[in-house]
Amino acid sequence: MEITCTTCQGKFKIADDKVPAGRSATYVCPNCRGRIAVSAPPAAPRERVSLKEVETNAYNSADRPFDFIEEEGKTALVCEQQPGILKIVTDTLHLMEYQITVAENARDALKRMRYHVYDVVVVDEDFDTQTPEANGVLIYLERLAMNTRRNTFVTMVSSRHRTMDNMTAFMKSVNLIVNTKNIEDFGKIISRGLTEHLAFYRIFCEKLKEAGRA
Repeated sequence: MEITCTTCQGKFKIADDKVPAGRSATYVCPNCRGRIAVSAPPAAPRERVSLKEVETNAYNSADRPFDFIEEEGKTALVCEQQPGILKIVTDTLHLMEYQITVAENARDALKRMRYHVYDVVVVDEDFDTQTPEANGVLIYLERLAMNTRRNTFVTMVSSRHRTMDNMTAFMKSVNLIVNTKNIEDFGKIISRGLTEHLAFYRIFCEKLKEAGRA
């Protein structure tokens, strides 16, 4: 960073890390001993997914991820940035024999869901967002066509809502809520949720067949 003394017009260079982003500091000019006020620019905002990218037509074939997903077997996408919770979730899904993909951020998650329908998606409501209401992954899932959405069991990890709160889950367009206070029991909770979901889905499919719509 180059600074200029307003008194003697002397120019000097200081290391960028001498002034924290968004802060100010005062230095003494080595020439005239005058004071030099220095302000560092604010830190660049973290790039977040935009609502335009939530739309399914926001990607093209060049965006397609290159990771390998087996054609057979169950798949799960995990959107979680807290290491402790992430470990519990992935360990549980490994035991349940899911092939797991861990998304780096919302953009990565959207890209992966664009090209693969996961059996299970676990997403923290605070994943890569400043406010849960602007969670790009949840918005994308909410906007999916129903014939695609019902093939995925969505679990939302939340610090605000009660575990297995069915009414809130319905309002949030997810299948299951797990409160962070109950994360140690994640395995039991998701197993129960999946069992109930599959039982309901089996009946639902039977009714569709009876109506000639399957």
